[in-house]
Amino acid sequence: MDNKDRQIIRTLQMDGRITNHDLAAKVSLSPSPCLRRLRNLEKAKVIRGYSVDVDAKAYGLPVTVFVRVKLEKHTEETVRHFENRIKTIDQVLECHVMTGRSDYLLKVVAQDLADYESFVRQSLHPIGSIASIDTSFAYGLVKKTSVYPPMPE
Repeated sequence: MDNKDRQIIRTLQMDGRITNHDLAAKVSLSPSPCLRRLRNLEKAKVIRGYSVDVDAKAYGLPVTVFVRVKLEKHTEETVRHFENRIKTIDQVLECHVMTGRSDYLLKVVAQDLADYESFVRQSLHPIGSIASIDTSFAYGLVKKTSVYPPMPE
């Protein structure tokens, strides 16, 4: 991947609905080579898909929760079981494997506090082998972006 590919990616991250013609103009390519590069990035799975950024509050999920989970043990079976179950829970938007005191950091959305309690009781607890759950509620948002920083030349 070169800097031109990164320019294409950053431009798409800023506007995923941009036409190929406009994309080519923004990255200083003609449309055919731009489209060829784009298709190569998709084929190589560098670009994994396209999505829409939705206002969670307007959608009806105004509560964002960061949940730190520590497992009781770290056997291959326990880890695989936990990760497979987490992948099936729609309220979990992200699950990161962490260093430090917690094993995982989950980003969860909920309608309200009662909905979050239901998530913990009906989705997390039944997974089993969880030693601790530490919850932090986000009460504001300072910055949110999906645009990667430019790479040094």
